Amino acid sequence: MSQSHNRGLVEDFGRWREFSAGMWAWVFHKFTGWVLIGYLFTHIAVLSSALSGDAAYTNTLQGLEQLAVVRVLEVGLLAVAVFHILNGIRLLFIDLGVGLDLDTQEKSFYASLILTGIIVVASVPVFLEGL
Repeated sequence: MSQSHNRGLVEDFGRWREFSAGMWAWVFHKFTGWVLIGYLFTHIAVLSSALSGDAAYTNTLQGLEQLAVVRVLEVGLLAVAVFHILNGIRLLFIDLGVGLDLDTQEKSFYASLILTGIIVVASVPVFLEGL
């Protein structure tokens, strides 16, 4: 017989403090994957403006590049993509048997976060140039 637990009407976010680095790596990897899928559909929508001709496509791109919010979103996209790639490489090494112990996994997760931050911060001037 299965048991049902009443968790109440309000989520207890205090339990998130119990998440280990591995759980956060899983959550961030899933989140960044979904963001990249969402970007893919947005990218296809922008590319589809080329069906109306070269001028329409050029006008669409120039219009988007003039918006400050698009530039900020591009920085966010870079952060999402870089973290997803670095964490994917980290997972590949784990799948190959390199760094299986929890301490190494934790250190490699934090290293991927730090490296993502360094790359994104170094790239900000390029994305925000000309605003």
